[in-house]
Amino acid sequence: MTTDVQFLEWLQSSSAVRMVLIEAQVNVDGSEVTRYIASRPYITGPGDVPANTEYLPLATGGLAFTEQVSLTGEAGLSGGDIELDNGDGGLDSWLGEVWRNRAIRAWSGDPSWPRADFRLVFDGIISDVASSSRESINLVLRDKLQRLNVPITEAKLGGTTQNMDAILPIPFGECSNVVPLLSDTNLLYRFGCPVERVMGGDEFGPEVRYNGKPVSITPDLAAGSFRLQLNPNGATVTCSVQGGNVGGYAPRIAPLVQRIATAYGTVAGRFALADLDLVNLAAFDAAHPQTVGLYISDRTNQAQAIQQLAASVGAQALMSRTGKLRLVQIALPGIGVPVQIGPDQMTGELQGLLHPAERLAVVAAVKIAFDRNYTVQPSLTTSIPPVHADLYATEWLTETVVDEAVRTRYRLTDDPAQIETCLKTRADAHAEAARRLALNSVPRTIYEFDGEPEMMMLELGQAVTLRDARYGLQDGKPGVVVLLARYWLTGRVTVGVLV
Repeated sequence: MTTDVQFLEWLQSSSAVRMVLIEAQVNVDGSEVTRYIASRPYITGPGDVPANTEYLPLATGGLAFTEQVSLTGEAGLSGGDIELDNGDGGLDSWLGEVWRNRAIRAWSGDPSWPRADFRLVFDGIISDVASSSRESINLVLRDKLQRLNVPITEAKLGGTTQNMDAILPIPFGECSNVVPLLSDTNLLYRFGCPVERVMGGDEFGPEVRYNGKPVSITPDLAAGSFRLQLNPNGATVTCSVQGGNVGGYAPRIAPLVQRIATAYGTVAGRFALADLDLVNLAAFDAAHPQTVGLYISDRTNQAQAIQQLAASVGAQALMSRTGKLRLVQIALPGIGVPVQIGPDQMTGELQGLLHPAERLAVVAAVKIAFDRNYTVQPSLTTSIPPVHADLYATEWLTETVVDEAVRTRYRLTDDPAQIETCLKTRADAHAEAARRLALNSVPRTIYEFDGEPEMMMLELGQAVTLRDARYGLQDGKPGVVVLLARYWLTGRVTVGVLV
């Protein structure tokens, strides 16, 4: 099997003969089968896995896949396609087969290599099959986050009460002033999972409340439920809850992301541990121990919930090129030893030379919204302290950090739009606002260039040092990779670096 060094040397070689092997799953007449496709003729030997298998030389274009970090924290899926030769109509029947949400993997290597020496370069999902012309069939690709593009839960209460069609709510981490689901006429309220504790929270007091007034309960934490000891007579019942304690209570971003990806959604679509970059998640957890909370009481999907949690600290859930879920925070300087990128790593073609692709707006202030009150109650009439009444009437607490010198110089506002997060404490909100302000209070530019084949080994979020004869980059500046458009059939890659 080729080592990392040998594979990199092959990528850098001008005499390398590149080809791609593709294994795609498809449902044909109710049966799941694997299609073996290649960009050149290739047959495995008797000792290969799979053995004595012909990969049909159908791939003529595509195997282009674009990945990009969202700098606004929005959820998104990377995408691309593979174009297959259908000039003789031999693949027409493929348009009638079921490709959607099937696995697809691709390996890169040399036609002279044994199968084991090929390197996995893509592990994703087929979004659909299409045809861009009479002579071709196209497999539309998405990253594996597509598997998590389904509701976290569709489990309903059931029974015969008026709430029988309501979804059982799922609390992740610490959730403030939520409305649990009334499950029967005996004042039993339920969540959709076992919980660590039912409480009021430090700012809302230690009890479950109705109309903001404390009331005693009998909890059953393992069942994720509690029973009121006093009839609220139609008043709104709320509480704060520490939820999702299966496998240990961990109200932090990385453990909750792992739990959502592996324990919720459809059984067929859930990630296994092999689909996670466990080293990355452990490092992220060590660097980001902030307490968070997210309450799911509707059909929010897994990918959206994961991105909400990650975006709380300016991070994003991404799939590596080999199909493993990672959490990446965009920060400068980046984490780890930076990859050196200069003219030698860029193509010499004029249209591929380094150039500014986007200038980011400078900001003078960052406002972080935190500790969401999930049940806004603006007109409470019970005899509770005014400070508590004010808290119940407000959906978000906010923390704003301002750079007055930047505000004056750029003539900007010091009251920006708030950024809603899952953070719980003011100290964490202040730290995150200060971090984002430090990143964005100076001019930032995304530079793009076409890279030599070895640049295909980069990952989103990777730290680099970028050098060029122009744009003040002569001595090199720290950057982070935010865009990768890989073309494995041609050995070309477009790279975007935030500096």
